Amino acid sequence: MIDLSSLQGTRFAVLGLARSGLAAARALQAAQVDVVVWDDDATRRAQAQSHGFALADPESLDWHRWDALVLSPGIPHTFPRPHPAALAARTAGKPVIGDIELLARSRPLARVVGITGTNGKSTTTALIGHILKSAGIQRDIGGNFGPAALDFRPLGRDGVYVLELSSFQLELVQSLRCSVAVWLNITPDHIDRHGDLAGYVAAKRHVFDNQQEGDVAVVGIDDGPSRQTAAGLAGGPGTLLTVTVGGADGAGVSVQGGRLRDACTGAEIDLRPIKNLPGAHNWQNAACAYAACHALGLPIAAIAQGLATYPGLAHRQERVAVVDGIVYINDSKATNADATEKALAAYDTIYWLVGGTPKAEGIVPLEPLFGRVAHAFLIGISSDAFAVTLEGKIPYTRSGDLKTALQQAHEMAQRERRRDAVVLLSPACASYDQWPNFEVRGDAFRTLARALPGATVETGGAA
Repeated sequence: MIDLSSLQGTRFAVLGLARSGLAAARALQAAQVDVVVWDDDATRRAQAQSHGFALADPESLDWHRWDALVLSPGIPHTFPRPHPAALAARTAGKPVIGDIELLARSRPLARVVGITGTNGKSTTTALIGHILKSAGIQRDIGGNFGPAALDFRPLGRDGVYVLELSSFQLELVQSLRCSVAVWLNITPDHIDRHGDLAGYVAAKRHVFDNQQEGDVAVVGIDDGPSRQTAAGLAGGPGTLLTVTVGGADGAGVSVQGGRLRDACTGAEIDLRPIKNLPGAHNWQNAACAYAACHALGLPIAAIAQGLATYPGLAHRQERVAVVDGIVYINDSKATNADATEKALAAYDTIYWLVGGTPKAEGIVPLEPLFGRVAHAFLIGISSDAFAVTLEGKIPYTRSGDLKTALQQAHEMAQRERRRDAVVLLSPACASYDQWPNFEVRGDAFRTLARALPGATVETGGAA
C-alpha cells in the first residue's frame, strides 16, 4: 500500500467505493488521515461501514472544512452532468481529484511511466511491466488495468510504477509527473463523457502535464489527433520520441513489415516471430514499449529478450489451444468492431465466432476484412442483423450459443485443414445477452477449446 502519511492534517471525502475508491479509502485510513466515504449504492455503503469506514454524504458536507473530494473515475464530474457532490465541492473551491492524484501527492521515490491512448493500453502496460521484471527492475503495474494505484508497494528510487491511465482518470490529476509518458493512438471514444473528440483528446493530454527536462514523451503518430498532439509537444521541456507502424520515415522508432527499427541507435528487432504479439496493432504496442523501456535506460538486448518472452493477456487474442495445427484464440475482450478489426487483420484464414449484444455499428465496418474469414458462426441476439450484413459476402452458420459455435467451427476447421487457420472468438459485441461479462465468456471459450479431443494447451495471449 502507498504511504499517504505526508497528507496527515488534511481531510478527504471519497465518493465511489469500487476498486480504486476502496483502495484510496484504505490508504488514507492507514495513514491516519481524516476521511469519510460514500457510495450511491447502499450495499457498498454498508460493506464500507462494516470495515470501519465513517460514512458521510459528500453532497451535504460543509466543504469549507474539507480539503478535496476523491472521486472514482467512473463518476461524471463535468460533462454531461456533474455529480451533485462534485458540484458542491467545486462550488466551495475544493478540488475534485482521483486516486492517481493521491499517488502523486505521496511524492513517490519511484519513477512513473504513464500509458494512455484509445487501444492497446493494457497490453502496453503489461508488456512494459514484463520487460522491466525480466530485466530485474522492481516495478508495479496497475491503475486502470490491474491493481489500483494506491495498492502498489512503496518502491525506492530504483523502482518503476507502470500506470495504465484512462481519460476518466487523467481528468482528475493535477500534480502527476510521468518520467515517461506513452501516448499510443486516438480514435473517438467516450464522447458521451467528454462531449466531443476534442474533449476526449484534451483529457488524454494531461498525461504530459508536469513533465520536466529529462522526461520523455513517447507518441504514436499513426492517426491525425496523435500527430497534432506530437506537434504540440515539440519544443517542450521533455524529450519527444515518435513511433510509427508502416508510416512515413522520420519517427524515432518505426516498424516496417514487422521489423522494429530505432533511428537513434540503429537497433533492429524482428517482431514477427513473437507469437503473442500478432498484427500491426501489437507492433505499435511493442514499439511504444520498446521506446519507453529504452528511455528508462534498459539495454536493447534486455528489451528484446522481454519482448520475445511476453506471455500476453487473457481474452486479448489469447492463444488457448492447438488441435492438429489449428490455433484456438480467445479474443473475448473485443466487444466492438474496432477491436475485432485488429484480430481479423492479424490472421489469414479465420473460422470466426461472432455475436452477442451488438453495438450501434454492428460488423459493417469490418467488411474490408471479410476475405480473411473462411466461415462465420453467429451467436447471440445479434445473429439476425449480422446475417444480413454477411449475406452474399461470406458463408455463415447461425449457431446460437458459444458451445455450439465452437464445436461447429472445430469440426469444419479439422475437416478442411486449411494452412495457418485459426478458430477465433472475437465477438465484436458485448456479452450481456448470454454472459455476465467478457471475462466469463472468454473463460468458457478457453475451457471448451482445451477440452477438445487432441487439444494441446497453450498459455499466454496478446492484445
